[in-house]
Amino acid sequence: MYNNRFGKRRGRPPFFLLFFMVMVLLLSAVVMLLWNAILPSLLQVNKISYGQSVGLLILCRILFGGFRFGPPSHRRFGPSNNLREKWMNMSDEEKAQFRSEWQKRCRPKQPPPPEEKQDE
Repeated sequence: MYNNRFGKRRGRPPFFLLFFMVMVLLLSAVVMLLWNAILPSLLQVNKISYGQSVGLLILCRILFGGFRFGPPSHRRFGPSNNLREKWMNMSDEEKAQFRSEWQKRCRPKQPPPPEEKQDE
């Protein structure tokens, strides 16, 4: 017979939704505790409540786009190998042309020579 492996999950909330909610609640508590322990004495700001820490956490998520889930495949740090592969496949003439073009682009700009004043 036909086996529907997803049929068992109907009627129950998915595990990741429960995990997400628990993580938001825990992170909000951490934000509240850290804020109330550090910032009032350091910057003379008011203490915040738990609801305010939830709002602050959501605001930070909106503004800074943190809390990404999954592997960081689209976020790379450091140089990529694409330029290296292109460089290795270039001929000597193409490499010389590439160097000269980048030297023109990266050369510091010279100030214009001072204009000579003519006495009348």
